[in-house]
Amino acid sequence: MFHLKKRRRIWVLLAAGFVVLGFVVGRPILHLMRVTWKDTDQIQKLPLGYVDDVSRMNKTKVSEVWDVPGDGLAAEEQLGELLRKAQAAGLRVSIAGARHSMGGHTIYPGGIMINMLPFNRMKLDEERNILHVQAGARWSEIIPYLDKRGRSIEVMQSDNSFTVGGSVSVNCHGWQYGRPPIASTVESFHLMKADGTIVLCSRAENRQLFSLALGGYGLFGIILDVDLRVLPNERLRLEQYVVPIDGALQSFERKILQSPDVRMVYARLNIAPDKLFQEVIISMFYPDRGGDIPGLAEPGSLKLRRAVFRGSAESDYDKELRWEAETKIQPFLAGKIFSRNQLLNESVDWYLNRSAESTDILHEYFIPRAGASGFLSELRNIVPKNRGDLLNVTVRLVETDNDTFLRYADQPMIAFVMFFNQPRTAAADSRMEIMTQEMIEAAIKHGGRYYLPYRLHATVDQLQRAYPQAREFFDLKRHYDPQEVFQNEFYVKYGRNKAGEQ
Repeated sequence: MFHLKKRRRIWVLLAAGFVVLGFVVGRPILHLMRVTWKDTDQIQKLPLGYVDDVSRMNKTKVSEVWDVPGDGLAAEEQLGELLRKAQAAGLRVSIAGARHSMGGHTIYPGGIMINMLPFNRMKLDEERNILHVQAGARWSEIIPYLDKRGRSIEVMQSDNSFTVGGSVSVNCHGWQYGRPPIASTVESFHLMKADGTIVLCSRAENRQLFSLALGGYGLFGIILDVDLRVLPNERLRLEQYVVPIDGALQSFERKILQSPDVRMVYARLNIAPDKLFQEVIISMFYPDRGGDIPGLAEPGSLKLRRAVFRGSAESDYDKELRWEAETKIQPFLAGKIFSRNQLLNESVDWYLNRSAESTDILHEYFIPRAGASGFLSELRNIVPKNRGDLLNVTVRLVETDNDTFLRYADQPMIAFVMFFNQPRTAAADSRMEIMTQEMIEAAIKHGGRYYLPYRLHATVDQLQRAYPQAREFFDLKRHYDPQEVFQNEFYVKYGRNKAGEQ
């Protein structure tokens, strides 16, 4: 009888354990299945004559979308003719690649949009480690080309979906440790000015145009091709650790002192509402000489990663689930050994919002180290107060930019890259504008700046306070392009009004 009761007690405990296990494991599985079921491509095709960018908040009618020929000589001749045609007709010209800016930087209402994507040829000078590449080439085309030749990009964004011309026009930065933005890797480029003439720009020739067009948002001419410095591809080893945010910089510096040859670094902040910005997971990649460099392969677990990421929209539960997955599960699924090129060769498609009702909006703020803690402290109030649906915060380090005129990194900066989900409505856009202006004020207060390729929610006054050189930048634009042929929505809001008043 005693053994029978004991056996029954064991079975009851086991059954209870399975119920608890089923709840613990089953809830996230059911949640992710529900997210995957709802995650269908609802993006509608634009009507003929209309264009937009990745924000899907800038639908605009244009007079023409003109595809540049892939052949260099034909492109130069036809682009010159197009500019003369535009001037004769009083039309404005904007320049587009992958269109991943979010504020109409590639769009002018009623204007001519030049599509640079067909202009994508490249050639590697292996002796000098210089890649000569046309401006329309995407990084997704460049990385496999370089990988076959044992080379890699020095500085680029964390995704491969952008074009070279777009990347240098916004002067992007990456997560390559100890590096300034991409302009630091540009040896030279050819620029077609508004009158159709082509000039070579470098640190020795047409130096001012070099500094203006890099990070110049297409306002000074058409960047035709770029000479970029490249470096050897490498086998890298991942090390990760989770620490409280207050001790993150000290922990990072200790790691650097122990192993100073780190190649790539990024961090992610915990965005779960009850632990907002309290923890950080730091990922550091070191050279690993214990084997061959892995070849390029399709990134793994993309469907699972997408479900976890997309599920975090409007879901506090999934934000917590994602943090648990990133800190405890993903490192085991992803592995520890990568090639440098593999880390860079990832598309935005795995997380891109496909909903018809909502969109994802990027923010980025560059804050000096001394102001980072105060900036995050203010954001802990600003984001919840404005009901911001925060999906992600990535933290990177950016060194001083000594090359561009409209620079955001005038000293070493900590970059906070933030991703918000919002409905595609005028009311939601107004709420986002209010929150954005509050975040920009916090950045300026703590000695920082905001990044310019995103939604045009900053006031003119905020732009001028964040970028004191902006007035001169726009004056020089009119000096080099007196007829203001090259225009976009960014210029219309912040630059075309010479008085600088709203």
